[in-house]
Amino acid sequence: MAQIYDRVALIGLGLIASSMFWAMKRGGLAGEITGYARSAETRATAREIGLCDVVHDDITEAVRDADLVVLCVPVGAMGPVMVEIAAALKPGATVTDVGSVKKDVIEKVTPHLPEGVHFIAGHPLAGTEHSGPRSGFAELFDNRWCLLVPTEGSDPDAVARLRLFWEGLGANVEEMDADHHDLVLAVTSHAPHLIAYTMVGVADDLGRVTDGEVIKYSAAGFRDFTRIAASDPTMWRDVFLTNKDATLEILGRFTEELFALQRAIRQGDGDHLFEYFTRTRAIRRGIIEAGQDTAAADFGRGGGPRR
Repeated sequence: MAQIYDRVALIGLGLIASSMFWAMKRGGLAGEITGYARSAETRATAREIGLCDVVHDDITEAVRDADLVVLCVPVGAMGPVMVEIAAALKPGATVTDVGSVKKDVIEKVTPHLPEGVHFIAGHPLAGTEHSGPRSGFAELFDNRWCLLVPTEGSDPDAVARLRLFWEGLGANVEEMDADHHDLVLAVTSHAPHLIAYTMVGVADDLGRVTDGEVIKYSAAGFRDFTRIAASDPTMWRDVFLTNKDATLEILGRFTEELFALQRAIRQGDGDHLFEYFTRTRAIRRGIIEAGQDTAAADFGRGGGPRR
């Protein structure tokens, strides 16, 4: 694919930024890629592994003359970072983000946007439980969704260019308004993460089951919970605090469903349980048919049979 931006600046050098860099190099999407991370250790690691053409120690130098600036920082840091870089942004540049919450980010970033600079919120629905500059890989976004969240008055040419960029990274792209995005992600990502954290916390707090037994006898379902619960604590703290309304709405509905299942178990209502599990099983099949996961045994992990 042809080059889309002359210079791209990645602010924050974790899993997403690292994967974007390698995917940009794979597709030849940018002439030069600069980077910045708050931590000197992270910047040193990025230089060691060749992540970014230039890694700057000054955030304003990283964004100077960039045609695209990607904020790859926790959602709670988006506003403060925008304040830092605003004066150094090039007229006509596009700023985007990769955060999991959109309404709060738009409200925190846009007041500091200089005249002539475009902000188009974005969210790649891709990731792993790993973090840091070494965790990235070029294929992370392949056949995954990236949601763009333009606002009223967003420049259509800037939106189209950013769409082309994400498609060049391998993603499928759709547009969505901020409120709907935050509700959808509360269902598909935020509440499931909170439930995983809770379930692992329950196992940790249950005095009648030792830590050794939890580790030794963990079944596949519990191991999946622990994988999700291994995600970055700072990122998820900020997600829940900035998308609290949608998350609490979904957790309320989850609690209602859980009480209904609890009642069915107590009353021995096997028909209700069977019908419920049959309906939810169809969702899993739909995800596989959409190409968003694999039907391979053990979720394609390999490594032989597990019990």
